Amino acid sequence: MGFFRSSVFLLALHLLQGSSASFVQLNGNGYEGVIVAIDPAVPEDETLITEIKKMVTDASTYLFEATEKRFYFQNVSILIPENWKNITQYKRPKQESYKHADVIVAPPTLPGRDEPYTKQFTQCGEKGEYIHFTPDFVLGKKQDEFGPSGRVLVHEWAHLRWGVFDEYNDDERFYSASSKKIEATRCSTGITGTNGVYKCQGGSCITQRCKIDAKTKLYEKDCQFFPDKYQTEETSIMFMQGIDSVAGFCNEKNHNREAPSLQNKMCNSRSTWEVISNSEDVNNTAVMAGPPPPPVFSLLKIGDRIACLVLDKSGSMAGSNRLNRMNQAAKYFLLQIAENGSWVGMVHFDSSASFKSDLIQITSSNERNKLLGSLPTTASGGTSICSGIRAAFEVIRKLYSQTDGSEILLLTDGEDSTAHTCIDEVKQSGAIIHSLAFGPNADPAVTDMSSITGGVRFYASDQAQNNGLIDAFGALASGNTDISQQSLQLESKGLKLNSNDWLNGTVIIDSTVGKDTFFLITWVQQFPSISVFDPNGTLMGNLTMDAVSKMAYLSIPGTAKVGVWTYSLQAKANTETLTITVNSQAANSAVPPITVNAKMNKDINSFPSPMIVYVEILQGFIPILGANVTAFIESSHGKVEVLELLDNGAGADSFKNDGVYSRYFTAYSENGRYSLKVQALGGAGAVTRNLRHPLNRAVYIPGWVVDGKIEGNPPRPEIDENTQTNLESFTRTAIGGAFVVSNVPSGPLPDLYPPSQITDLEATSDEDEIRLTWTAPGDNFDVGKVQQYIIRISGSILNLRDNFDGALQVNTSDLSPNEANTKETFAFKPGNISKENTTHIFIAIQSVDKSNLTSKVSNIAQVALFIPEADYSPDDSHPDPSPGGNHPNSGVNITTLVLIVVGSVVIVSLILSVTIC
Repeated sequence: MGFFRSSVFLLALHLLQGSSASFVQLNGNGYEGVIVAIDPAVPEDETLITEIKKMVTDASTYLFEATEKRFYFQNVSILIPENWKNITQYKRPKQESYKHADVIVAPPTLPGRDEPYTKQFTQCGEKGEYIHFTPDFVLGKKQDEFGPSGRVLVHEWAHLRWGVFDEYNDDERFYSASSKKIEATRCSTGITGTNGVYKCQGGSCITQRCKIDAKTKLYEKDCQFFPDKYQTEETSIMFMQGIDSVAGFCNEKNHNREAPSLQNKMCNSRSTWEVISNSEDVNNTAVMAGPPPPPVFSLLKIGDRIACLVLDKSGSMAGSNRLNRMNQAAKYFLLQIAENGSWVGMVHFDSSASFKSDLIQITSSNERNKLLGSLPTTASGGTSICSGIRAAFEVIRKLYSQTDGSEILLLTDGEDSTAHTCIDEVKQSGAIIHSLAFGPNADPAVTDMSSITGGVRFYASDQAQNNGLIDAFGALASGNTDISQQSLQLESKGLKLNSNDWLNGTVIIDSTVGKDTFFLITWVQQFPSISVFDPNGTLMGNLTMDAVSKMAYLSIPGTAKVGVWTYSLQAKANTETLTITVNSQAANSAVPPITVNAKMNKDINSFPSPMIVYVEILQGFIPILGANVTAFIESSHGKVEVLELLDNGAGADSFKNDGVYSRYFTAYSENGRYSLKVQALGGAGAVTRNLRHPLNRAVYIPGWVVDGKIEGNPPRPEIDENTQTNLESFTRTAIGGAFVVSNVPSGPLPDLYPPSQITDLEATSDEDEIRLTWTAPGDNFDVGKVQQYIIRISGSILNLRDNFDGALQVNTSDLSPNEANTKETFAFKPGNISKENTTHIFIAIQSVDKSNLTSKVSNIAQVALFIPEADYSPDDSHPDPSPGGNHPNSGVNITTLVLIVVGSVVIVSLILSVTIC
C-alpha cells in the first residue's frame, strides 16, 4: 500500500461539481480564471510557485503561436495549501477552490510516475476535467523525458479545453501503411526517426533492430520510435511537443489519417486543428495583430471554512412534511458533515430574515448541539430568498470584513419573484452559494446563483423514500478539506411500508473506511423497530433517538469492524416511510479511501438531446475496475429511472477500463429538475485497481537520435498488469447534483434516438476470411437491440470514411443482432474487392434500428493483404531508420537492395550486348 502515501483530495472533489467546474473564460483572446492548485501533500517550497509562473508564462507564448496568434493566458490564480506558512502577498480566495482547479500539482499516481496527464473521459470536442502535474515535473526534473514544462502545458491544455486526443498510441505503436511499410504511429509523418529496441543493464546500453511479430505482422512490443533530435517538421504538439521544431497542431493538410492514434479513433479521423477550429473559442475570436501581454498571477491561500445555513421556513414548508425533513437533513449536516475547525452560522427566512446563530467554530459536540437548537420549529409566511442571503452576509461580516470564499447553504421550496434582484450582489460578494431546491416549485434563481458562484446544485422531491434531501446535505463537505477528513456515504435507502413490514439490507465496511461510522434512520409517523448487527452478528446498542425530528442515529466508536454489517427496520404504522443512511471516514490518513463521484455531462438540456451519466471510482489516483454501478435519476415529481452504468468503452463510455462508468440517459418523464444518485458495489475478487499509465498524457520521450545513434532516456517505470491484486468488497453511494430538462412533449416520447456509434470495431485476417468483433449498440443509443447491421469495405480508408454508402456492402443476412453491450462477432470473405492495387481492406459498420434510424459510421478497422515491408533482416542487430530519416549508419533497406540488383542486371546486360555485338 506504499504507493498510496499521498494526499489525493483534489481528485475526489472534481467530479462533484457537475459538468462545469472550471471558472475559465475567454475575454477577448485571453483566458481568465485559470486555477492552478497545489495539493497539501506537496512539501512547502516557494520555488514551486516560481516554476509554476515560469511554466504558465512560457506556455502562454507557445500557445499564442501554436493557435495562429489567437490565444494566451491572461490571469492565473495559484491556490496555496492551508498548511503552508502565511506570507503577506497571499490573499484569501473568493470563489476559487480546489474543486474548480484546472491544473493540480500533486504527488504522482504511483512512485516514479511523473507523466503529465489530463483527466478526460468525455467525447471528442468536449472539455476535460483537470490537468495533473507532479512537483518534480514542474520543478524541471523531468524535462528530458517530457520536454519543457510550458510546451507540455499547451499539450495538456488542448486536451482540457478543446477535447482533442493524443496522436501517438502506446498500445499500437506501429501500423501497416498504404505505402506497404511499417510506420510509427505519429502526426505528421514528416517527423523523422529510428525504430529500434533500446535495452540497458548493468550500466551499459545496447540498441537492436526491431523484430516482426508473427501474429500481428508488425514490430514486437519492445520496439519504439526514437525521433531525430534535430528536425524541420513543425507538427504536431499532440504527438511530441518536446521536439524543438514542433510549433503547431496537425491540420487537414498534413494530418495522418492512417495512423491508429487516439485522435483518429475518437474524432473520426479529423485533425486536432480541425477540432480546435470548430470550438466556440475559435468561433468567438479573431487573430491578434500584436503579441499578447504576460500572464497576471494571484497567490491565494486556503483558510478556515466559513459556512452559513440559510433555511426556508415559509408557509409552503408546512406541507408534505418538508419542515421536519429539512431539520432531519440539517441535523445530519451539523452532526456529521461539517468539519471540525469550520465556522458555521444560521439564518431563517420567510417574507423576511431572522438571525439564529452567529458563526461558531466547531471544535466539539458542544458547538454542534448549540447549532442544532437553532433549527426552525414552525413554518409560515412568504418567501424572500434575497432577505435570507443578505442576512447571511451580515452574519459573516460580524467576524470577517469580507465575504470572499464564504459558503451559503441555501434551502428553499418556494417561488420568489424578487429572487433575481440580488443575483448581481451575490456575484460581487465573492461568496459561494450551494442551492438545495426542495419540491417542484423551488425558484430557478437559486440554481442561477449556484452557477455563477461555483456552488453545487441539488434537488430533492417530496418523495421521502428517495432520501434526496439527506443525500444533498451529506454532499456539502468543504471543497478544500482533505478526503481523509470527509464523511463518505456508504448506504442510502428508503421504502414506503405498511405496518410490520421490513426494510432490510447490508452495508460493507471495507478497510479503507471505518472511522466515525454513523447510521441515521428517519421515519414519518412512528418510531420503528431498529436492529443493527456488526460482521460478527453482535447487536449494536447505544442508539440515540430524536423523537421531535423523528430520527435516530448510531455512532460506532473508534474504527468499525471490517466486513458486512446488517440492518433490519420494521415499520410500526401504515403508510410509513423509513430511510437509512450510513457514512464513514477514512480509517487511515495514509491510505486513501475508495471514492465514488458522479456527474451529468450537462446542467441544462433540451429534449430530444440525450444526456450522459458519468461515475468515477478511485482509490487515490488509481481507477477501480469491475464494480457494479447503478444510477437512479429522479424527476421533479419523484419518478425514478434506473440505469446500469458500464466501463466497456462502448456507447457513451469513451474508454474501456479507465474507472469511469457511463451510460446515455434519454428516458425523460417531464420538464423541470432531475437529480442523480448512484450506488456502487464492488465484490471481492471482481474489482481491481487499474495500474496502467493514465490515458491522455504527454508522450514519454524514449530518447533521441543524434548523428545516427540512439541516446536513450531512462526507461519509463512500468508495472506488470498481472501483478495487481483484487480489491476487497465495498459499497458506496453518491449524489451527482441536479440538472434541468425542457421541451419534453406530453404523452409517449417519439423514437428520435438512433443506435450509438460503434467505436471498438476490430478486424483480424485468417487466410481468406476476415473476422470482426465489436460491442453491440442499442435501439436507442446503448439501450435495447438494433434491427440490422450494414457492413461495408473498401481498399481506401478515405473513400470508406467519406463515401460509406458508395462502398462495397458485405452480405449480413445471417447476422442477427444481440442486446446492447454484448459482444458481437462476424466473419466474411472479402469477395469481389480488387486486390491488384489494394494493400489493405478497410471495414466499417452502421447500425439501423426498428424506426430505420441509422447510427454514425463506426471506427474504421483494417486488415493487411500483405506482410508489411520491414527494412532489415530479423537477425540484424542495428536499429531501423523510419522512412524519411537520413542516417548514414542505419544500414541498407530492401528498396536500396532492389535498386542495386536491378542496376547490376542492367550493367551485365549491356556488357553482354557489347561483347556479342
